[in-house]
Amino acid sequence: MSEPLVRRASDVEYETVSAATGMSKGVLVGAEQGAPNLAIRRFVLDPGATVPKHTNEIEHEQYVLEGEYVVGLDDEEFVVQAGDSLHIPAGTVHWYRNERDEPGAFICAVPAGDDSIELVED
Repeated sequence: MSEPLVRRASDVEYETVSAATGMSKGVLVGAEQGAPNLAIRRFVLDPGATVPKHTNEIEHEQYVLEGEYVVGLDDEEFVVQAGDSLHIPAGTVHWYRNERDEPGAFICAVPAGDDSIELVED
């Protein structure tokens, strides 16, 4: 059985996402913190950031924390902003682009376990 946890923002380490330009990721709560079923991650899109078209083996839900940026889902693009939510089913082609001068950020919740990311050619 896992233990309850309060994790401070200052304890979260962010790393650059190698497949993207201008994106970083911090795992807020996940397996390393004793969460057996879900992981919550925070992503930051710097001004001008781009994330190429890709798919994931697992579904994920997102909540936009700040900023405004473009999310592509299959054949459509959407401008999202703070307070918006997304559901991205497993296998959905998606991408991101921050065309603004301010950073964007979102929370992403995913099931625990391995996830394979596959880049998609245009």
